[in-house]
Amino acid sequence: MSSENGRPEGTPGQEPPGGEQLALIRETVRRARPPRARPRTWRGAELAPRDPVARVLVDKGLLHLDRLFDYAVPAAMDAEARPGVRVRVRFGAGERGGRREGGGLVNGFIVERRAESDFPGTLAPVAQVLSPEPVLTPGLLALCRAVADRYAGALADVVQLAVPPRMARAERTAGRDGPDGTAAAGVPHPPPPAPGTWARYPAGPGYLRALAAGESPRAVWTALPGPHWPEELARALAATLAAGRGALAVLPDGRAAARVDAALTALVGAGRHVLLTADAGPEARYRRWLSVSRGTVRGVVGTRAAMFAPVRDLGLAAIWEDGDTGHRDPHEPMPHAREVLLLRAAREGCGFLLGAHGCTVEAAQLVETGWARPLAADRDAVRAAAPLVRTVGDGDEARDPAARAARLPSLAWETVRDALGRGPVLVQVPRRGYVPKLACAHCREPARCVHCAGPLAATGERTPPGCGWCGRAVPEWTCPECGGTRLRGQVFGARRTAEELGRAFPAVPVRTSGRDHVLASVPDRPALVVSTPGAEPVAEGPGYAAALLLDGWALLGRPDLRAGEEALRRWLGAAALVRPRSGGGTVVVMAEPALRPVQALVRWDPAGHARRELAERAELGFPPVSRMAAVTGPPEAVAELLESAGLPAGAEVLGPVPLPVAPPGQPRRPGAPPPGERWDRALVRVPPGSGAELAAALRTARAARLARRTGPPVRVRIDPEDIG
Repeated sequence: MSSENGRPEGTPGQEPPGGEQLALIRETVRRARPPRARPRTWRGAELAPRDPVARVLVDKGLLHLDRLFDYAVPAAMDAEARPGVRVRVRFGAGERGGRREGGGLVNGFIVERRAESDFPGTLAPVAQVLSPEPVLTPGLLALCRAVADRYAGALADVVQLAVPPRMARAERTAGRDGPDGTAAAGVPHPPPPAPGTWARYPAGPGYLRALAAGESPRAVWTALPGPHWPEELARALAATLAAGRGALAVLPDGRAAARVDAALTALVGAGRHVLLTADAGPEARYRRWLSVSRGTVRGVVGTRAAMFAPVRDLGLAAIWEDGDTGHRDPHEPMPHAREVLLLRAAREGCGFLLGAHGCTVEAAQLVETGWARPLAADRDAVRAAAPLVRTVGDGDEARDPAARAARLPSLAWETVRDALGRGPVLVQVPRRGYVPKLACAHCREPARCVHCAGPLAATGERTPPGCGWCGRAVPEWTCPECGGTRLRGQVFGARRTAEELGRAFPAVPVRTSGRDHVLASVPDRPALVVSTPGAEPVAEGPGYAAALLLDGWALLGRPDLRAGEEALRRWLGAAALVRPRSGGGTVVVMAEPALRPVQALVRWDPAGHARRELAERAELGFPPVSRMAAVTGPPEAVAELLESAGLPAGAEVLGPVPLPVAPPGQPRRPGAPPPGERWDRALVRVPPGSGAELAAALRTARAARLARRTGPPVRVRIDPEDIG
């Protein structure tokens, strides 16, 4: 049954007419009074005298409910129910005690106040104003709407990522002083910083001058190796603050954010910026966020969630290491910090700085299209700052014929032995754990659990192997192929590597850094530091004396379009921590020397590697030259969605293809099909300029399916990371 304006009766947020309300509607129609002049009273409650209608964004995150709902504003809440505040409203309808009433209470945000409503029934009132703090400002709401449209997601999901949870005590204390108790209001702008190490880049001082003059330059910065990048990024932020504008920097992890925070504090002093990371705790983080929202401070350094920070008069949006997976939010609709900052730069007219030791194909495209200018040092400066990079083919075969097949050839041992006399040595291992992959020693068949077919792994030298899925210990194992009972390691993790190095160098301390325990720094004295990619600690002083990059095949052999780019990025991140060649710094990479990423590391030419990757993707029509969306779900649901979606002209559907069926008992990863179920995956590719149409078409089709409740849901990912 539908109402006069086409909405179904009992629409969430609107109480269906009944009893006295129905009589009142009939009387109104009979007298032919102008409809919707203002909402009627709700059960005799007095409404606000002015703009009594509140348009509320309800925190449900469902595409078919992704719109604003009208609620009546009681007179008692008139002063506090302002646009941007958090409220509680009744959403949905149900039967209670034989009479039809409003649904349960849910959170939401008031978006605007109006004098009229287009709903012909009786409006339900706002139940409660949770806080008078206007946290969803018009600028932040517009940004969230743009991000939701780009990623075919629900506005409520994006707002949930952008606005942190409320902490009442933080609202009472934030803004009186600075974010952490230091006086900030009324402090004059800091002076423009000196170029410092930016002088190593031909365009570096000019970029800082443009920021200090209030301009909005856009650049892709290929940072030189060494410990100077946090200070250089801080100088760019300080130059923006000197112009009286806001500055925002997004880092991939808390350790990198802390380094930039310390550098910026040393340049401009305390109280002019805040550090937004999860390490601060919910209350402190919300208090700092409120300081930014209220305009107490205009500088923000933070991790992924800081991409939505409501900085006033934003003058610079900067991101470091945009290729790091930590920049993509795992929650719906999975926005990437780089794309959000690009949206902000375009919408708010601010400067943009994308910096890294490496270079992604997306960064290369920004330069190729002319949207941003390259900011790099000349070759002489690169050679002076970079360490010596050696491969296993550097004349090592004559002394060690098995050098290419060995995990640690003689070149690596000699490099470690010589470097330990000068300082610490970094060893990068792609896999964590002890021996995460076992196989039959006779036929090399992968070892699997007899209960759930999960892979067997060793967790220690004297512990029996166990299943990686069900956790059962397997003290006695027999190969089903050849009957062998002996196991061998196929892949060795960081713990096993540290154990082997400790035996080879018994007088040298061995330290590990990985997911369970990440070291921030190590002292400048002889030590072996075994780390997984991304967890490498910074060596105090001039840096590491040498670095070993082990098991390059594990990074390069992944079935991923970005395998080469990701391997080079991780190698550059570790090699940048090593002393320059003039200081004896040496890097040994264990990978095939002829491969393109290895040669790019030897030459220290990440931008050239990215340009070649971009050219090849342009020939094949792969992202970022084209825009893609991944549609995943049960086969019938995927086919129905693609058929019903009005895809833009020129759209090309690749697939669908079946995804591997996970055996029962395997832990389900986010986004993966349930064990034992078959799912299909299709890729939809559109030419440049049609990405918005593609997102809108898929979003509309998903919303229609959810509204009709026809079949299981389908997942849609815009710009999927894995298109293999």
